[in-house]
Amino acid sequence: MKQITFYFDFISPYAYLAFEALPQALQGISHQVSYRPILFAGLLQHHGQLGPAEIPGKREWTYRQVQWLAHQQGIALQMPPAHPFNPLQLLRLAWACDPQGQPNRWVCETIFRHVWQGGEDPLGEHRLAALRECLSPVLDPASVEVKQGLQAATQQAIAQGLFGVPTVQVDDRLFWGFDALQMMRAYLMNDPWFATGTWNDVSKLSLGISRKRAVKPAI
Repeated sequence: MKQITFYFDFISPYAYLAFEALPQALQGISHQVSYRPILFAGLLQHHGQLGPAEIPGKREWTYRQVQWLAHQQGIALQMPPAHPFNPLQLLRLAWACDPQGQPNRWVCETIFRHVWQGGEDPLGEHRLAALRECLSPVLDPASVEVKQGLQAATQQAIAQGLFGVPTVQVDDRLFWGFDALQMMRAYLMNDPWFATGTWNDVSKLSLGISRKRAVKPAI
């Protein structure tokens, strides 16, 4: 049985799409999935990057593409009234539903659909209260234990090489993005390509040019 870890943040529409498509991608494969909420903004900050929704042009394309992908895959998706939003309350709520910070699929599904179905504000006070009542967390989402657990999980993900969500970890391999699910499935089905060395060879590729942000000289 393969042990699989699904890293996600509810803020990401691609994570939502991958979550909904994951069972089909794993069909016929003996597996166990652990769902791991992490803070996407923490990954971006560590790597010095902007999120897709923070880049003009890319923002609009992202929203068009995810709605097209949802349409193509037959997945219900309606954009919330404002995006990006601060997902911390949702991440902490998910974490609080399991003492080890590994909420089950039903918990994750309930929160994902709270955000990405219906087109309502995911942070609306009354909706959040109803969501919390539905999930009945075993820990206080506002507790230090939950906050530190989420922070630690995010740092652990960074240490393992994560740079974005969704990311699926199988063995020592990381598969990033909704469109990587088929690649992950091929690996789990023992596609011979993964034995050619190509996976590891890319890390040996020389860096031809490096563009660094300009730093203002000290005055």
